[in-house]
Amino acid sequence: MDKRSFEQEMEWFRQLQWTQRLAIFHNLNEYAKKGQIVFTGSSLMEQFPLLELSQGLNLPCHLYNRGIGGFVTAQLLEHLDVCVYELEPSHIFINIGTNDMNGPEYSQDGLVSRYEDILTSIQSKLPKAMIHVLAYYPVNPDARVVPEQFKETFRHRSNQAIISANKRIEALADKMGARFHNLNQGLTDDKGRLKEAYTMDGMHMYANGYKKVFENLLPILRGL
Repeated sequence: MDKRSFEQEMEWFRQLQWTQRLAIFHNLNEYAKKGQIVFTGSSLMEQFPLLELSQGLNLPCHLYNRGIGGFVTAQLLEHLDVCVYELEPSHIFINIGTNDMNGPEYSQDGLVSRYEDILTSIQSKLPKAMIHVLAYYPVNPDARVVPEQFKETFRHRSNQAIISANKRIEALADKMGARFHNLNQGLTDDKGRLKEAYTMDGMHMYANGYKKVFENLLPILRGL
């Protein structure tokens, strides 16, 4: 199989995964309790083990994870019906946009514009819901576990790009009346990189990394 055929095959497989994931969520949403808390975004949200980390805490709310790996801002905007609206949540936590940074075509202005479209759509559809915008997590391009194919991605999705985007997204949240939360305390090493012990590939985290995120999130959840 040549490179073009392989890339086409991988794109077909990604599209199939997204279609299946959306169908699963659509069916699950029928049984979900309305007015609860939904978490949505890309793989960094999809892989957040909320159920395991919240068990036994007796939180006064249900947490639903509707993250889909590989999603960019435009895709979340297109599928807000399944990922948010069908649940009729009272609070929405969002982490979306890191995949937008993955290549040379990345534009921070474009990211912010699409993110604003997402917030505008949610506020129009669910005017009583509170939107919570999460800061992007740091990465570690120097970790020993980084796959060779990720090294090019890290040229664009760097910690400098993430820090800069976080400032813009925080300003957008403030402008739109959403809440911005930086849950990254405890995730970084002395060089500001995601701790190697927390990451499987330099950008995605194991449960021990998400445990730190959840510890920072828990006071917010208890205050809702």
